[in-house]
Amino acid sequence: MAAKERYNIRISGLGGQGVVTTAHILGAAMDNAGKYASLVPFFGSEKRMAPVEAYVRASSEEIYEVGEVIYPDIILIYHSQVVTHGKSYTMPFYTGLKPNSLIIINTAFDVLTEDDMKVLNDLNATVVQFDATQLAMNIAGTELATNMAMMGMLFGLTKLVTTDNIEVAVRERFLGNSFVASGGTAALDSAIEKKFKKKEQLLAANMNVITDTFKLADQVDISGSELIVRLKV
Repeated sequence: MAAKERYNIRISGLGGQGVVTTAHILGAAMDNAGKYASLVPFFGSEKRMAPVEAYVRASSEEIYEVGEVIYPDIILIYHSQVVTHGKSYTMPFYTGLKPNSLIIINTAFDVLTEDDMKVLNDLNATVVQFDATQLAMNIAGTELATNMAMMGMLFGLTKLVTTDNIEVAVRERFLGNSFVASGGTAALDSAIEKKFKKKEQLLAANMNVITDTFKLADQVDISGSELIVRLKV
């Protein structure tokens, strides 16, 4: 999969995995890199384990389209049940995938059927499988950082932005654009500082997941010579 000027990205996962958060950070990272992005979340009931999708267009040129990504260059699958149980608003999960494209799946085991593999092989797609949840647990100590591992793999493979661009976006997401500790009492100042410290620690943990996933991505050849690339974490 050669470097491109624009990527249409479809993200499929389950409620509570940070699919929508990922879309927002992807867009902010592109903006911080002086590039462009549009994003649209799509979900039904807002509850854990319910299907969630998000659509992101990322480009070095201005973007005028919005809405669902019908023909993706990249698909991110956050949970194996999107594939194995059909927990997705787009079925089969690879519907509309362009030739020579990329699929990243968070899984510790093979989830594709023979029919899936035939279709993807005909499209000359590359499937990257890695246990993003386990990587998040190993580094950040929480499965809530799974989306950071998936995002790190996406950016690590496409080189759309740098880790500095991502850190600015993650910081904006978790800390906001500014921090003011100016309470009227020492107790209030102390409470604010403790809350800020916890958020700084959260930011650092998330960035550690992303930078480690960048390193993992360096092991991957997405030229299309191999259908499935299995990475160990």
